[in-house]
Amino acid sequence: MIKELQLRLLPQQAVNEQSIKAYLAQEYAVSPESLTAVRVLKRSVDARQRTIFVNLKVRLYINEQPTDDAFQRTDYPNVAGREQAIVVGAGPGGLFAALRLIELGVCPVVVERGKNVHDRRKDIAQISRTHAVNPESNYSFGEGGAGAFSDGKLYTRSKKRGNVEKILNVFCQHGASTSILSDAHPHLGTDKLPGIIEAMRETIIRCGGQVYFETKMQRLLVSGNTVEGINCGDQEFYGPVILATGHSARDVYRYLHAQGIELEAKDLAVGVRLEHPSHRIDQIQYHRSEGRGLFLPAAEYSFVTQVEGRGVYSFCMCPGGTVVPAASSPQQIVVNGMSNSQRNSPWSNSGMVVELHATDLDEPSLKGLPPLPETEAVGGSLAMLEFQERLEYTAWLQGNMRQTAPAQRMAHFVNNKGSYDLPATSYTPGLVSTPIHFWMPQFITSRLQQGFKHFGKQSHGFLTNDAVLIGVETRTSAPVRILRDHDTLQHIRLQGLFPCGEGAGYAGGIVSAAIDGERCAEMLAEYLADVRQG
Repeated sequence: MIKELQLRLLPQQAVNEQSIKAYLAQEYAVSPESLTAVRVLKRSVDARQRTIFVNLKVRLYINEQPTDDAFQRTDYPNVAGREQAIVVGAGPGGLFAALRLIELGVCPVVVERGKNVHDRRKDIAQISRTHAVNPESNYSFGEGGAGAFSDGKLYTRSKKRGNVEKILNVFCQHGASTSILSDAHPHLGTDKLPGIIEAMRETIIRCGGQVYFETKMQRLLVSGNTVEGINCGDQEFYGPVILATGHSARDVYRYLHAQGIELEAKDLAVGVRLEHPSHRIDQIQYHRSEGRGLFLPAAEYSFVTQVEGRGVYSFCMCPGGTVVPAASSPQQIVVNGMSNSQRNSPWSNSGMVVELHATDLDEPSLKGLPPLPETEAVGGSLAMLEFQERLEYTAWLQGNMRQTAPAQRMAHFVNNKGSYDLPATSYTPGLVSTPIHFWMPQFITSRLQQGFKHFGKQSHGFLTNDAVLIGVETRTSAPVRILRDHDTLQHIRLQGLFPCGEGAGYAGGIVSAAIDGERCAEMLAEYLADVRQG
């Protein structure tokens, strides 16, 4: 017999399958021997009251074994020798585009400027050890894209754009824990993601696709108003192109702009990464002095408010995580957050950012940042990108022109005071105490200060000098949108070019980028069918 139940359990009762079985045996008079399996379908923590509960939807298998997989598999046929399509970029958008092309009978050729996910680790480690940033292999560039060494959050609000369940099931098929199918806020963890990404690459190659690393697109091959392939220096690849180069490929934006390919400046959010001791966040969110205890996960939070007409909010919260150096070129400081699957670091962090519109760039304090050396500003569709670069360059100067990041205690920042010392941090290249309230544009700092005061009133103990601001958080999304047709997803002028994912300005996160990759693959397959029919 198979039966589904909604349960509301104490954390210690919901910690694993064995404890759930023990609860069911006691409360529902089911013998443990007859409960052959318990599958958790949905899981969420309710910490709104003093007594914390875990809400579960479970499927019981009584005196019978499950006959189906815990996830739905996708069939990937062999497409060797079939019509070819080029996928530029091996981040979530590109990988899921390639897998979907295989489903649709099209042979993908994936071209990635960076290294494979294994070799990438060595270059990322050098950022902390020697402060050297490899511009082609870093936290943004390489197999897996910017998401490969991140928390691996799989929560998205873009459910109307595509099948979120399909994306999660594909992750499970390539090695992800099936818990992502049941958790309210699923995540993979930076310790698990690389293996999953390698498994996706193996599927692409096994099915006849091709994957090229350290192969950088130099230009598009265009005939009239049709893209026929790409040039990568001494190699050329032919076929329609899915352009999934990620939100940090600034050279691609500049190339497209120089070629007169239609772009527009996109709204952005910038600020800092805020790091607390994780125990403090656990105490605040779980409303108890012992924090999470033995049976609860590291606590999450989400804050949002409006200050002077602009949103101020937390972004990419990493409970039990670390702050990492995410610059993609020398002379930049960029920070991001990540956490492993256990989320057991002594710290928790989140981006704390202020919404910026392209029209805000005329505000005097945003214009006052130093320009990049030997770089001429062109404005227009690249204006937000250029502001992003100037803020990152300013942070690099403040960080002693190394990957040591500028930092300030939270309460000192709010009260316009310098920090003579800094708390312990997860940021391994190290911190430099600087008055962020002074050198960061007032358009941003004044709103952050008011936002922090508001959040401190909402959650007693959140506004504290035990927390540290680390600058700067600028890569929340792409600063540019590559304009495409709403229905065909092709570029508005160039046929055969499908701008895709975060880098094109149409996604924000792993799942939404993956969904957009699948949609672009579907439109490309339709495009090829139309070409065949003449």
